Amino acid sequence: MIESWVIDDGSTVPAPSEVVLETLRARVDRGLLETWLTSSSGRLLAFVTNSERAMVMLLDGEGDPGEHAVAPGAEGSSEGFVLSNGQHDEYLDKDTVPIGEAFRLVEHIVSTGSWPADARWVVDR
Repeated sequence: MIESWVIDDGSTVPAPSEVVLETLRARVDRGLLETWLTSSSGRLLAFVTNSERAMVMLLDGEGDPGEHAVAPGAEGSSEGFVLSNGQHDEYLDKDTVPIGEAFRLVEHIVSTGSWPADARWVVDR
């Protein structure tokens, strides 16, 4: 059975991947730069952006260090990752991906439950 995903914005209705993508884009446009999704199996998918790059993390559940998308060879760091609690984070660019790639990764994970075959990611467990 393929997991269903719910956007953690008060909704309890599972969202198909195209709705998730529309919602992410709309939230970023409104300045809401952190979005979490929960799957029917209890996994968590995090999307945190500064509108140019994004941190995409997939966790097996609360407390799991999980895994995250990477851009090997990227140099430098980027600021402006604003969390819902008001915290401002800075990440190494190698630990984030361009926002377009992040949207593609999230859409694929929500559709299939796994990273795309061509995705680069590291396990943090």
